[in-house]
Amino acid sequence: MQVKLLVEAVQVSALAATLHGCNESAGWVSRIAFEHGVFREYALRKHTYAELKARGLGAQAAQHVIKKVADAYAALHATIRAGNLGKAGSKRRVKAESKPIVFRPDAAQPFDDRCLSWNHDAGTVSIWTTAGRMKDVRFAGSSDQLKTLREYRKGESDLVCRDGVWLLIATCEIPEEPLFEPVDWLGVDRGIVNLATTSDADNFQGRGLDRYRRWHARVRTELQARATKSATRRLKKRARRERRHSTHVNHRIAKQLVAVAERTGRGIALEDLSGIRDRVTVARHQRATHSCWPFHQLEAHVRYKARRAGVPVLVVDAHYTSQMCPRCKHTSRSNRPARDTFRCRRCGLAGPADVVAAVNVRNRARSAWVHVNAPEPAAA
Repeated sequence: MQVKLLVEAVQVSALAATLHGCNESAGWVSRIAFEHGVFREYALRKHTYAELKARGLGAQAAQHVIKKVADAYAALHATIRAGNLGKAGSKRRVKAESKPIVFRPDAAQPFDDRCLSWNHDAGTVSIWTTAGRMKDVRFAGSSDQLKTLREYRKGESDLVCRDGVWLLIATCEIPEEPLFEPVDWLGVDRGIVNLATTSDADNFQGRGLDRYRRWHARVRTELQARATKSATRRLKKRARRERRHSTHVNHRIAKQLVAVAERTGRGIALEDLSGIRDRVTVARHQRATHSCWPFHQLEAHVRYKARRAGVPVLVVDAHYTSQMCPRCKHTSRSNRPARDTFRCRRCGLAGPADVVAAVNVRNRARSAWVHVNAPEPAAA
């Protein structure tokens, strides 16, 4: 859960010095770990803890710096073992293995309950800094955020500075609701023009997001042509803004889908779109739009919001959902004469293509759910 710190100028200086000092120390610990080949937290502590204390870090802050470095190397080694950086000797893998991990000056720094304490009644936090304990730092968030923070916060919180705004990202453990038995399924067809279309004919269009991205693309082209340090900083800032906007759109759509399913006692049926970018070939002018299609993020948002509400989610085969007639099951590419139109060549059923696809997704979920929950045959 993310809340905003309402800090004054003096507090900003202390927080900035703390973040930069911790990350500078993390970079030093990373170099020691790389030089000695020591990547486990306990062994790394023997080489670095005393020096970190001498650098002005508190005991808990020093422990967190060491743990952050150890976790970073553990993640890197897991990525290498999974083959995500290529085979042994590949350019990407050699580059990753040939130098220590570097930490940005403004990278997030974790705090536990010894370094950071919350006063929810007063809306303040007390936080450790390199300049001493800083008390009564006010924080703000929506009513839902503050309620969740008060009831479910547990574990560490990360201090982050993002575009000049100081944030605390707190870990919350929210219990999942038990899944209910669905009376039916809400089919959802995901697309580029229409980000989500349901079997109830509700349509969540992506044209606004597409226009927003095209506008950013034009500004990005102008900034890239300048090739200055200032333009590079603005490009990174715009990329983060565009990413946040896309995430917000997916959050909003997922929230509405889960709310409808919970209210009507239905489960949510989604298409299995894994590997679709490799399966589908698009025209050259559509490649950028296709590569930026946030279908996976939308599914992730639907899944975690559904778990919180106890709504079951089922993934079904996506093949030919937009070409098959839900009434007579006739499947043909000619059933879809245009992108937005479906017209069955056999029985004449017609309608919006995305709605027909969502209905097919719903019908496949019905069949799959009956098959999964069918009683096992009695032993002979």
